[in-house]
Amino acid sequence: METMLEIVRIEQIVCEAEEGVAYIVRIPEDGAKIASRFIKRDDREVFFNMCLNTKNNVIAVHCCHVGSLNASLVHPREVFKLVILNKATSVIVAHQQPSGDITPSRENINVTKRLTETRNLLGIEVLLS
Repeated sequence: METMLEIVRIEQIVCEAEEGVAYIVRIPEDGAKIASRFIKRDDREVFFNMCLNTKNNVIAVHCCHVGSLNASLVHPREVFKLVILNKATSVIVAHQQPSGDITPSRENINVTKRLTETRNLLGIEVLLS
């Protein structure tokens, strides 16, 4: 009897562009505009990433973590796993602030620092939105 093991399984929202329309990031405002299409008015923090190819086309969008009212515990492993599996060369990370206060929290700053340290090891560009 042969046993098959599922090695990797991820659930992702693949960015499906309207016919003839591509999501391309040329300037930071492009990333913010695209992110706003996926950020809803949830009552909890939702952290997601957008995987980009070498031409800065968005090839996939992933919800990495759904947090609580005021926190989202994001680990670099979850962010970069999806980037690597999609063969992306860069990633844009974003999340909404349910409180409406866009001042970065201590945790926001720590997550950004950990993502930057990890991307240096992996050679993947992190574009912040």
